[in-house]
Amino acid sequence: MNQKTALKQLKLLSKKSSKMRLAAEAWKSPFQILVSTILSARTRDETTILVAKKLFMKYPDAKKLSRAKISEVQKIIKPVNFYKNKSKNIIACAKKLSKEYKEKPPHDLDKLVTLPGVGRKTANVFLSEIGKPGIGVDTHVSYISQKLGWTKHKNPHKIEQDLKKLFPKKYWSKVNSTLVRFGKTHTSRREKDKILGEIKRVK
Repeated sequence: MNQKTALKQLKLLSKKSSKMRLAAEAWKSPFQILVSTILSARTRDETTILVAKKLFMKYPDAKKLSRAKISEVQKIIKPVNFYKNKSKNIIACAKKLSKEYKEKPPHDLDKLVTLPGVGRKTANVFLSEIGKPGIGVDTHVSYISQKLGWTKHKNPHKIEQDLKKLFPKKYWSKVNSTLVRFGKTHTSRREKDKILGEIKRVK
């Protein structure tokens, strides 16, 4: 796979996707971007956005969330999957941000992944949303990248490395959002594979 072909294919994926809001987008602060991204794991973006809006009305920043009762947070975020675990994580994350980072998430992957609830995918999605280079690898990114021949790997970290070699750094922040939108637009596996087959033939 050469870079020129991959960029053409990325553009086509974007054209064939609906313009929907994703969970990490359009929040007031980096803190809210990070928390909404943590909440979005294994949960639909539409659900995450509604839940995060309610959460941020009561706890808009790290200081307020760090002082929250776990039972109150659980009540608010119950619609997201694994809400009990995520409640613990976002409160612990807010505490660590308040104590070590003046309430602001660091702009560094290695520091981000030390925060409770923040794995490599979440850290990369956060970085790309704040304008830093990063490629978050989720199920959409993994599936589409393999189908188009951008990677032969199934391990998310190895896929991330392959995509970083394939795409120029200025495109990294577009990869996750483009592939996720495509995956959410075409929910039928047959339809998705048909379009990906057509895109794969592009040279």
